[in-house]
Amino acid sequence: MHVIFRTLLILLKARRRPRVSLWDSTEITLRAQLTDVDVLMHINNGQYFSLFDLGRYDLMARSGFWAATRRRGWHPVVQAEQVTFRKSVNFFTKFQIWTKLIGVDDRCFYIEHRVVVDGEIYARAHVAGRLIGPEGPVPIQDILDLAAEIGQPAPENFQVSEELKQWRSEFALPAARRPAPHTGF
Repeated sequence: MHVIFRTLLILLKARRRPRVSLWDSTEITLRAQLTDVDVLMHINNGQYFSLFDLGRYDLMARSGFWAATRRRGWHPVVQAEQVTFRKSVNFFTKFQIWTKLIGVDDRCFYIEHRVVVDGEIYARAHVAGRLIGPEGPVPIQDILDLAAEIGQPAPENFQVSEELKQWRSEFALPAARRPAPHTGF
């Protein structure tokens, strides 16, 4: 909830920023706020995931995909995510979040986020996401069809790498309708 105002600001700014294709990379510039940092005065590892949401909202809004999915009653959810850190982004440091859709598999679309300070990558994340509609998870083909419908057909062979497919399958939990009992470690 602590990024709700930033989210609203990103969505408002997206209206005035240049339109992009859903398949373009986008960039937003932020500054590490007091609510982003921990006692070591750098962005908290968990906070990065909230900040990456902002990059996805910007991409979806500027491409027109946000409005198109909302009309259908679809909303995005994260299915899995991983992040690797190189350097810390300290309090009040200006940084960019770069966002790009990098592929799909049979269930998810995949996005890469990069945190960049002065042209250098400080962190990189991969996110596997889905769209959920009134009937449940939206099939990938329906998502690609909607992109084509709004004039942004997917690039040829837009499949995610085998490494990312393997990562998601190795760390996936059972589907929500199947049991996932905890028996201890």
